[in-house]
Amino acid sequence: MSLFEDTYRTIDEPSEGIFRDKGSKFIAYAYPFKDENSIKDIIAELKSLHPKARHHCWAYRLTPDRTVFRVNDDGEPSGTAGRPILNVLLSMDVTNIMVVVVRYFGGTLLGVPGLINAYKTATQEALEAGSIVEKTVNDVYEVAFDYMQMNDVMRIVKDSDLQVLSQDFDTNCKITFEIRKLQVNEVIGRLEKVDQAKIKYLRTI
Repeated sequence: MSLFEDTYRTIDEPSEGIFRDKGSKFIAYAYPFKDENSIKDIIAELKSLHPKARHHCWAYRLTPDRTVFRVNDDGEPSGTAGRPILNVLLSMDVTNIMVVVVRYFGGTLLGVPGLINAYKTATQEALEAGSIVEKTVNDVYEVAFDYMQMNDVMRIVKDSDLQVLSQDFDTNCKITFEIRKLQVNEVIGRLEKVDQAKIKYLRTI
């Protein structure tokens, strides 16, 4: 990834795909995904939806960096489920996404190549059913300032078309906002000129 590349491809809403082989059924669920804490909720929801399924295997990717991911084979032979799911995410160049494949066992063993193909194909089906969109890599910052500086700060927010995530206007004011990576230097430079404004980087999304 080049220094100036600040866009990535992802899905904008959940999608599903299905693949069948020798009686086994593989249902793939793809989710837009930014928060690792939501894994438990996603898996719990699918387990309640599919209580009789034997496996709930998954992989996710976060950020445009190819090294930020996790895979889980959930009892399938090592490397036959989570990794093939991840490989589809990498080859289709999508991130900030989680795919869970729910498997119903059909009574016939598929073998390692069969499993890899099934998890890969179900994932591809789910992604092809969804719509892939391009989004910008954004940083989240917090700026704290005095009430008297409100107009100066809000002018910068408006001029730069910043997305405000939360705001608290009391004696001491605080705004949390999202800003496209390419704009960071310019906007933060302007905010730093506001008298007594305190700027804090929170995270990249």
